[in-house]
Amino acid sequence: MWDERYTGDKYIYGTEPNSFLAEHETMLRDPVLSLAEGEGRNAVFLASLGLKVHGVDGSEVGLAKAQALAKSKGVKIQTEVIDLGTFEPAESCYGSVVSISSHLPSAMRRRLYPLVERCLRTDGIILLEAYSEAQLARDTGGPKDPDMLMTPAKIEREFPNFEPVLLRELEREVSEGTYHTGLASVVQFIGKKKD
Repeated sequence: MWDERYTGDKYIYGTEPNSFLAEHETMLRDPVLSLAEGEGRNAVFLASLGLKVHGVDGSEVGLAKAQALAKSKGVKIQTEVIDLGTFEPAESCYGSVVSISSHLPSAMRRRLYPLVERCLRTDGIILLEAYSEAQLARDTGGPKDPDMLMTPAKIEREFPNFEPVLLRELEREVSEGTYHTGLASVVQFIGKKKD
């Protein structure tokens, strides 16, 4: 599905970074693992700040566009085609993990999120934004399966070994290409790995 969606010259989620990520970029530490990176807008932004970025995604088409975007902006990013259902990031390798609109079924999250914790160094940061369950009532983006949508309670349950620096659910205007546009209900989380 994602290869098909990303086919074509147009960047369907735009080429500008997610605004929540951009607002809090100073909290991120090198190197950064970006989950479900897609067409590269967030990885390229982070690389433009001088961060080393490893963007992973299931779509070869999306990541080819990510590399093209990086080249056009004069930066380098590392990309890898992976299945988040089986992905095992290297232990204690990253300073930060970024998860922007990486909507996964709960069974997949239960397997992946402990590995995300393990891949972070001491005091590592996770920055996550996802559509909330309240987004089901809107037609401005996101999956229509509540299991793949987030709540603050799910975040607290699924990231038990992180100290929340910020955790909130809110409505905000999103302007990210064709599929994410308009008033949206989102959950935003920045967590610091506990010792």
